[in-house]
Amino acid sequence: MKSPGLLSLIITTLFAGLIVFTGAAAPSEPGDFTSDQFSKSGICSNCHGSSFGEWDGSMHSNADSDFFYQATLQEYGVAAEAQGLSPDFCSRCHTPIGVVSAEIPPLDGSHLSEVSKEGVQCDFCHSVAESEGIGNAPFVLEPGDVKWGNRPDTESASHETEAHEFYNESAYCGMCHNIYHPVNNLTLGATYTEWEESPYAEEGVNCQACHMTPGIIGFEENPGKAASTGPEREHVYTHHFVGANAFVTDVMGENRHEKRAIEYLQHAAELEVNAPDSTGPGESVEVEIKITNVGAGHKIPTGVTEDREMWLELTVNDSEGRELYHSGALDSAGKIDSGATIYHTVFADSGGKPTVKLWEAESILSDNRIGPKGSVVEKHSFVMPENASNPISTKAVLHYRSAPQEHIDKLFGEGAYNVPVIDMATYPEEEKTSTPGFGITGAIIALSLRITLRRRKK
Repeated sequence: MKSPGLLSLIITTLFAGLIVFTGAAAPSEPGDFTSDQFSKSGICSNCHGSSFGEWDGSMHSNADSDFFYQATLQEYGVAAEAQGLSPDFCSRCHTPIGVVSAEIPPLDGSHLSEVSKEGVQCDFCHSVAESEGIGNAPFVLEPGDVKWGNRPDTESASHETEAHEFYNESAYCGMCHNIYHPVNNLTLGATYTEWEESPYAEEGVNCQACHMTPGIIGFEENPGKAASTGPEREHVYTHHFVGANAFVTDVMGENRHEKRAIEYLQHAAELEVNAPDSTGPGESVEVEIKITNVGAGHKIPTGVTEDREMWLELTVNDSEGRELYHSGALDSAGKIDSGATIYHTVFADSGGKPTVKLWEAESILSDNRIGPKGSVVEKHSFVMPENASNPISTKAVLHYRSAPQEHIDKLFGEGAYNVPVIDMATYPEEEKTSTPGFGITGAIIALSLRITLRRRKK
């Protein structure tokens, strides 16, 4: 991954002497504004057609309409009412205009205006004048004729413009991409902090370099116009804001964003496998698989990872195709076998029991996710059967899915949705596919991964 380099240096220099991130104002609160003070995103498309087209259908545009989020939100709403929790805790990031316009609560969305239903939309993002910190959306809004952005030389016939260096900083993303429990302050998600403590932050590679450029890994220039009437520019940030969500985007028919999410996943990790070609009957066979986070500037997986799952499936066969060892398989209900290591965060409730309900979380039982440029090694072993024939073959696949099938079945009913299982990396290298019965509908041409293969002969 490379940083924006010269472009970033030029922008930083141009911002010298402009408005700074002072944190002098209080975060915007419910009732500070009315929703009619914000413009619907369709208006922005008149001049910013490319940016609007990229945003349209993204997880930002569907932040409030996301069916998985809505189901979880309604569960939270019941708990919030019973336990006196803040009703707008989740909504502040998912429908920020709805919150500051006091259209939330109720959490069923019955009072939301059309502009509030647009989720994380154009006028909200470009009305952020500053932030009061990181996490739980401490944004300070100034809606109106002035639109905020990252260019000091912008001119528009439609509105006034102001430049703020904050728009070029990962801290802008950190407003919502760190999440803390509203009562006990437990860290529930820390994508920003994971980046901040990573080698990428030290190298000056920010969130925007990966999630707002055409490249899958790292900064890639995107020449063009930010507005139809604007000048040609060396680089225009894209507005897909893609992460790893190929589940919701698939169900909602947002195939452009689904495909790009899969591409991100398939460039996040590498596998190195150390396994014998042959061994004698009754001997122990040792297989080592090294999983390295090579493409993400944060941990994999990231976000609120109580539900997200990444795991390794390992299969060893003899020369006649007989299965000698298998770990990480899914059963007919879509459950991962109990012997596999699942990379995610496990939260505990007040009684110390695991929970996927974030509002119940009071501690972290475990967190074995893989940090940026970090690696873990899984070791597997089995005894070579007497009737097995050499040579033996080893296949390893690193899988990812947005949630356990069991959880989705509980929320929506069995058979309502199949959670796609994405092949992030494979050994030996092959075309990435989804698991039959739980996979992505439609044909997807997978991009190839760089996989380093090492075999130990015996």
